[in-house]
Amino acid sequence: MKNFFAGAAGLALAAALAAAPALAKGDGVAKTLLAEADGSGAAPAADDGSLKALTFGTWGVDLGARDTSVNPGDDFDKYANGGWFARTEIPADQASAGVDYDVYNLTQRQLRQLVTGAAATSQVGGLYHSFMDEARIDALGAKPLMADIATVEAIKDRGEMARFMGASQGTFGASIVGGGPYADSADPTMNILWLGQGGLGLPDRDYYLNDAFKAQRDAYRAYVARTMKMIGNPAPEKAADTILAFETEVAKASWAIADRRDIGKINNPMSSIELAAYAPGLDWNAWFAGASIGPQKRIIVNENTAIRDIAALYAKTPLDTLKLWQEFHVADNAANYLSKDWVDSRFEYTKALSGVSELRPRWKRGLQLVDGSLGELVGEEYAKRYFPASAKAKMETLVANLKLSMGDRIRNNDWMAPETKTAALAKLDKMDVMVGYPDKWRDYSGLKVDPTDLYGNVKRSAAFEYAYALSDLDKPVDRKKWAMNPQEVNAYNGFLENKIVFPAGILQAPYFSESVDDAVNYGAIGAVIGHEISHGFDDQGRKVDANGAVRDWWTTADAKRFDDQAKGFGAQYATYEAAPGAFINPDLTMGENIADLAGLEVAYDAYHRALGGKDAPVIDGLTGDQRFFLAFAQAWRDKAREDAIKTQVASNEHSPARWRIIGPLRNVDAWYKAFNVTPAAKYYLKPADRTRIW
Repeated sequence: MKNFFAGAAGLALAAALAAAPALAKGDGVAKTLLAEADGSGAAPAADDGSLKALTFGTWGVDLGARDTSVNPGDDFDKYANGGWFARTEIPADQASAGVDYDVYNLTQRQLRQLVTGAAATSQVGGLYHSFMDEARIDALGAKPLMADIATVEAIKDRGEMARFMGASQGTFGASIVGGGPYADSADPTMNILWLGQGGLGLPDRDYYLNDAFKAQRDAYRAYVARTMKMIGNPAPEKAADTILAFETEVAKASWAIADRRDIGKINNPMSSIELAAYAPGLDWNAWFAGASIGPQKRIIVNENTAIRDIAALYAKTPLDTLKLWQEFHVADNAANYLSKDWVDSRFEYTKALSGVSELRPRWKRGLQLVDGSLGELVGEEYAKRYFPASAKAKMETLVANLKLSMGDRIRNNDWMAPETKTAALAKLDKMDVMVGYPDKWRDYSGLKVDPTDLYGNVKRSAAFEYAYALSDLDKPVDRKKWAMNPQEVNAYNGFLENKIVFPAGILQAPYFSESVDDAVNYGAIGAVIGHEISHGFDDQGRKVDANGAVRDWWTTADAKRFDDQAKGFGAQYATYEAAPGAFINPDLTMGENIADLAGLEVAYDAYHRALGGKDAPVIDGLTGDQRFFLAFAQAWRDKAREDAIKTQVASNEHSPARWRIIGPLRNVDAWYKAFNVTPAAKYYLKPADRTRIW
C-alpha cells in the first residue's frame, strides 16, 4: 500500500466493516486525512485555487532536493531528499510534510473547485454548505446531540444496550464488536458477514497498556472528562475514570494488532447459533436486530477469543458504566459536527496522537465530509476533469509490464516448486486491474441532504453508507465494486477478490505523469503497482489462491523457504528505530515490507522491459538506473512529527516512509551497482545477507 493508513487489502476486519466515512475521526494521523503542505520543492501549492502540476524539474526528479554530500550507501533518504529536509517546515495543521501531502493537497484544490461550484440545492453543494454555515452550527451548540444522549440515558437493560450497539454501525455510537459483508474465505464468490473486536477509543490496545503512551492516554482521559462535562454529567472526572477503566479491561482482552493481520488466525467461521454459545456474554439476537442482520449460517469471527472475553466483560460490567461509555462515544463521534467548543475540545486530544498544533481550515474539513459521504458522486466529475483517457491508457501499459515482470520473477526464482509456480502464475494471470475510476457509478439519490442541517446530514449519510454496505450481505461478490473513491491518493489490493486498484488521485505527478522520463514513472508509481501486485504473494497473500479462497496452495518446503527469508528480512526492520524508543515491529509490518521490496524489484525489471533492450540515455549526468532509484526515494520523501511516527509504529502495518526507502533498497543488487555502494557504507549488506524472496 502507498503510505497508507487504509489497511491492507481486506485482511482483518477493516475491509469488511461498514463504518460510514461521514463518521470518520477527523483529525487523526492518516496523511490522506490531513492538510496543506508547502516547502516541498515541487511547484507552488497555494491555497488560492492553483492547480499547477507538481512535476519535479523538467523530467521528473527534484535535483535540488538532494544532499550530494551524503554517501548514498550511508543514508539514501538523505542523499535523495536531504536538501528538501533542510528547507522544509511541517505546517502546523499537518502531522508531516511530503509528496503524499503535496498530491493530496493538489487533489483538495481540484475538489474545492468542484464542490464550491455546486449549487446549494444539490447534494454536494447542500452538504458542503451545511458544514460551512459555522454561525448556525455555533448557535445550536450541543442541542443536536442531546436527543441522542437522552436515548442512551433511557436504555433500561443490557439487551437494549446490545441493540443500540448493533444500530451504532449506521449512526453515532460505539460497539464492543463490529461487522459487515466481505467475500467468504471459503467461497469468495459470495459475501458473508465478518465480525471483529471493538470497544476502544484510543488507536490500539497498546495505548492503554504501555507506559510509552501515557501522554496520549492522559490526553484522552482529559478529553473524556471534558466531553462528559459538556453533556451535563454531574461528576465528569469520575465518569472519565470509569470509562477509561472499562476500555482498559477491553484492551487487555483484545488481540495485538500483529495477530489481527494473520488470515490464518482471523479465519474462524461460526453460525449465529454457534457464536451465541461461544460468546454468551452479549445478547447476540438483540445486537443483530439493531444491526439489521438476520440469522447467519456462516460468520467469519476474526479475533474469536477476544470477542468471547469482551462479551464476558460486558456481561459483568454495570449498566450505568456501559451507558457512560456509550454517551461519551456518541458525543465523540458527533463532536466534529457541533459548535466550535466541541471541535476544539476533540482537537486538543487528537493533536496528542499526531503532534499537529493547528486545526485544519474549515473548508478542508468540509471537503473531507463531502468526500466521505458523496465520494463517487464527486469522483465521477473529478475523473472526467482530471484523468484523461490517455493517462488511463499509459497506466494500463505500465501495469501490464509490471504483471509480466512479476511473472518472470515467479518463473525464475530458485526456491519454489514447479507446482507452486504454476498456481502462483495462475493467480497473477487472474488478477484484475482497475485504473482511475469504476466502470459503474453509485446512485446517491436515496440520500436526503438539507443545507441547514449538518448534524442530520451526517447521521443520514452514515445510515445510507451502512445500508449500502449491508446490501451486499448474502449476495454474490461484485468484483468491479471499488473500496476507494477515484480522487483518493492511495491504492489497494482486493485480497479475497484478487484485484488491484489504482484511483485517479494517486495517478498524478510526481507519482505519475505522461510527460516525464520513463525511469521516473517506473520508480515512483511503478513501485506502487508492483507493491500491490506482490501483496497477492506476501506472507498473507500466499495463503489465498487465484479464486480468492483461503487455502494452503504452497508445498511445505516452499512455505519454509519463504518463511526463512521473511524472518531474516524482518530481523533487518527490527533494528530500525523510527523515533526515540520506537522500533519497527517486523511482525506487524511484514506484509507491507515484503511488498515494498518486491514492488521495487518488479518495477525495476519492468522499466528495463520498457527500454526494449536499449540503453537508457544519461540525463543531467544520471543514468537510467540512478533516475529510477532517485524517483523511488523522492516519491517516499516525508518529514514527520515524532508523535505521529510513534502512533504509526504502534498501530499501523506500514513502516514509516524513511524505512520504506532504506529497507528495500539495501536488498536490491542493482542499487548497489547504480550508486557504487561499497562494504564501507552504513547500510551495506553482503550479497548473501540480502533478502531474495521474489
